Amino acid sequence: MAGALDTANPTRPGAVLTEAPGVLAITGRLDITGTAQLWASAMRIARSSQGQTLVIDLSGLTAVDTAGAALVAATMTRHGDAALRGAGADVAAMVAQAAAAPAPKAVRPPPWTYLGVMRATMHHMADALAFLGEGLVALVTVRRRRRQFRLADLMRLADEAGWRALPLVLLLGYLMGLILAFQSSIPLRRFGADLFVVNLVGLSLLRELGPLLAAVVLAGRTGSAFAAELGTMKVNEELAALETMGLSPVTMLVLPRLAAAVLVMPVLTLFLELAGLCGMLTVMLGFGYSPAAVSTQLLRAVHGHDLWSGLFKALVFGVAVAGIGCRAGLATGFGPRAVGQAATAAVVGGIVMTIVLDGVFAVVFFRLGV
Repeated sequence: MAGALDTANPTRPGAVLTEAPGVLAITGRLDITGTAQLWASAMRIARSSQGQTLVIDLSGLTAVDTAGAALVAATMTRHGDAALRGAGADVAAMVAQAAAAPAPKAVRPPPWTYLGVMRATMHHMADALAFLGEGLVALVTVRRRRRQFRLADLMRLADEAGWRALPLVLLLGYLMGLILAFQSSIPLRRFGADLFVVNLVGLSLLRELGPLLAAVVLAGRTGSAFAAELGTMKVNEELAALETMGLSPVTMLVLPRLAAAVLVMPVLTLFLELAGLCGMLTVMLGFGYSPAAVSTQLLRAVHGHDLWSGLFKALVFGVAVAGIGCRAGLATGFGPRAVGQAATAAVVGGIVMTIVLDGVFAVVFFRLGV
């Protein structure tokens, strides 16, 4: 919206701000572009001249729009005692209208919005506890329903989650060990302690990085697959058909996936750690160390409890990732986007839960002296 001044000629120069004692002159085209250029300078002059008389001279304006009127009104408000000079009736009316406009207020959500968030959170936690209870009941009663727990499904799921993920795990472990050894050797070589790269990489892989990276791979490959499979079955009403026939979807579909994750996670973690140690060995060989020296230093640095604690963490991570993936699949809604949302929730939830559990294990192991 333009004022009475001509704004049709875009070739005219932009606005110019000129400061003199007690006078602030604005000339040229005070449109949205000129306003953006002059806003900070106008506010600075208005603040610095507070307590003094300030006249805003607009006689040299060739064009003005609502943005320019807002600049003039804001300058007058910031100064507190400014007067206009040389403004036409239309421009003065635009400035007065801009000054009378109410300041935007921060929109605060109503109090009952927080109640809705709390209710959704409690509902989510109740669903998680209900799924955990159903899983425990299915585990206790699996002997009575052993015909529903099919060994062929367990072997298929273990093959997909373990054997087919092995190339990715080996590549990731080798690169991680290579990068970690090379990056840590840079500061250690300054002190002639590059042999202790073996200690750093060995302990990091066995205690932390091995289980953590294996869980991330499991969440990205297997957790999302579990959620997508179960979600598709729910959208196609296959789960409802199983319940109608008196079969337990948790026993038939969830328990084999949990068992497969429990079986493959320690193996994947062990292979990832071995691949990482091979990557570290590659770097150490490049530095001139023999394999015997590296292996001797590694056996001095790590102990059996480092390996077993990492494998135990991997076991727990596998249960958490598979459980979250299965729960996301069973909680799938209806619609074309439901399965994709379930797979995304499975990956994000699995990774976040893995990191949270890793932090809990770090504190517990530290307190126990493990």
